[in-house]
Amino acid sequence: MAQQTFNLYENKIPNSKIDLSVVEKSEIGSDGILRISDVTIPALTVYLPEREKVNGTAVIICPGGGYWILATGHEGEEVAKEFVKIGVTAFVLKYRLPDSRTQLTPEVAPLQDAQKAIQLIRERAEEWKLDPTKIGVMGFSAGGHLASTLATKFNKSLVENRKRISLRPDFIILIYPVISSDPTIASVSSFDKLLGSKSSAIKREEYSSEKHITNQTPPTFLIHASDDDGVSPSNSVVFYQALLKNKVPAEMHLYQKGGHGFGLKNPITEDVWFDRLQNWMKTNNWLW
Repeated sequence: MAQQTFNLYENKIPNSKIDLSVVEKSEIGSDGILRISDVTIPALTVYLPEREKVNGTAVIICPGGGYWILATGHEGEEVAKEFVKIGVTAFVLKYRLPDSRTQLTPEVAPLQDAQKAIQLIRERAEEWKLDPTKIGVMGFSAGGHLASTLATKFNKSLVENRKRISLRPDFIILIYPVISSDPTIASVSSFDKLLGSKSSAIKREEYSSEKHITNQTPPTFLIHASDDDGVSPSNSVVFYQALLKNKVPAEMHLYQKGGHGFGLKNPITEDVWFDRLQNWMKTNNWLW
């Protein structure tokens, strides 16, 4: 498996300002989870399958962390390695976390980085032997909010896009995602970090992804646990319902138990959701 990391932006990072007191941190906690914080230079790490396995499909992976940190290990690298085994080229996105110290408009920084990632991958698709019509995005928890935002706000480019490259993902994979700003089901801390604790209901609805689904929203695969007390499973349910209403192909799996943040393996069940994901991808011709 070949692997390389490169910065998203060659020159000036849009929507940024300098604060030398902010230094990126990378730590492994007592729970074994790798956490990255204070990201100022967004980057992509590409995981390349063996040449004979490459099938032209790619997935951008957005780790979760409540927009406070990035859980880049179990919600990034570990997942990328599983994709590589089935011939899918994986890109782990180290996106900027909303921070008024280093960003002019913090709420748009993560989305800018996600848009830049899909733009760059499509531009370099030939180099990586990719089909530019088979580029998906995957997100865990708050990374799921970012993925769903990319999939519902692709018509407005927040990055320079002179070639008018499509910023629309071809499919979405959402794992216990933050979706809705509805106060009865919202992950309030995630929305507070993204938009500010004093942001208006109107502003929060602007970033409530289920409110912005159309018939152009990409096909979607969702996973959640019914006992998730970190992000209510109702987030996945309302997104799924909105997809159905707009006749967007969708598949959702709800586990009885599993909690939040389990990554690749739900410890409560022998069922492997990644196997279900592969079946869905095969059904839609992103795998063979």
